[in-house]
Parts: sequence; structure tokens; C-alpha cells
Amino acid sequence: MLSNIIYTTFVKSLIKKLPHAITGSSFSNNELVLYVNYKYIYQTLFFLKYHTNSQYKLLADLTAVDYPERLDGRFEVVYNLLSTKFNSRIRIKVQLNEVTPITSVESIYAGANWLEREVWDFFGIFFLYHTDLRRILTDYGFEGYPFRKDFPLTGYTSLRYDDIQKVVVCEDVELSQEFRTFNFQTPWSLIK
Repeated sequence: MLSNIIYTTFVKSLIKKLPHAITGSSFSNNELVLYVNYKYIYQTLFFLKYHTNSQYKLLADLTAVDYPERLDGRFEVVYNLLSTKFNSRIRIKVQLNEVTPITSVESIYAGANWLEREVWDFFGIFFLYHTDLRRILTDYGFEGYPFRKDFPLTGYTSLRYDDIQKVVVCEDVELSQEFRTFNFQTPWSLIK
């Protein structure tokens, strides 16, 4: 209960200092979550790292989540920060659509270089001012973004060994259109 009061006071002070950046907050599992406008992500993370009362010096993780059912803000970029001085964690969430770029925080957190490249490679979220934004875990000729939920499960190409030619053959996958639609219902929603 005491930590909840401390976090509430902390959030109020952050909103006073960054009124245009913070669009909302929540507190769950003893962790603070801030919702930030994508235009102010660089300023917010700079503030959280260098301000005396926050000192979030470590970017523990940067990832993204795809919500294809959302009409506005399909993607959520998630920054997990750690303050070793105050022994606290904070999660920053930013909503984006498919074409909106977000400013890179590589100059604030050096570890963001790899993580932003990974998000670019798997989700197709573009990071402005990144020094080396290119594919990192898929092939350079790879088409599409495999962590998007509308990406076909079989991919766009198929590899198989041809016994007659005695070589590995790379072929384009052709699926019927009905297999490419995404069903938003999960089998878990049917269980009561």
C-alpha cells in the first residue's frame, strides 16, 4: 500500500514536469506503467534517466506488441526501465500505427541499438535517427515482418529438399485467400 502511495505521488510530479508527454498511468504488480505520446518519447526517457528523483539508468528491455483489432494505435512499443539507485522499475508504453515512425533512444541508452533493430526487423516499426537500422535476425531479402499478427504462419517462401535435383529448392508459397484472414477469436473465449 505504501509503494502505491509513493508511485501515485511520483506520477503526479511527472505529469507536472511532462504535461504533454504523459497520457495516462496505471499501477499493477508493484510496477508503474506510464502511457506516453509517441512525439515525446525521447524527452520522457531523457528525463527519466537524468532527473535526480528518477535515475532510470538501465533500459532492461524494449519490445513491441501487435493489436491488429485496434483501428488507431495498432502497435504498442514497450520500454522497461530500471533504477538501481531507487530499486524500482517502470514500464513506458507508446501506441503507434503502421506508418508512424518513433524517435530512436539509442543516444540515451546504448543498449537500445540492438533492441530497436530487432523491433524494426520483426514488427516493421521505424525508428527515426537510428544509426544502423537494418535487419538483424532475418535474412536481408526477407519480405514482411514475422511478429505482425497478420503475417501468414507459413511465411512467403518455402524451403524443401528435392530428391531428383539433389538440391534445396526455395519456392514461393501460394495460399488461398481465405487462409490469409486473421481470426480475432481465440479458443479460450469459448471456455466458460
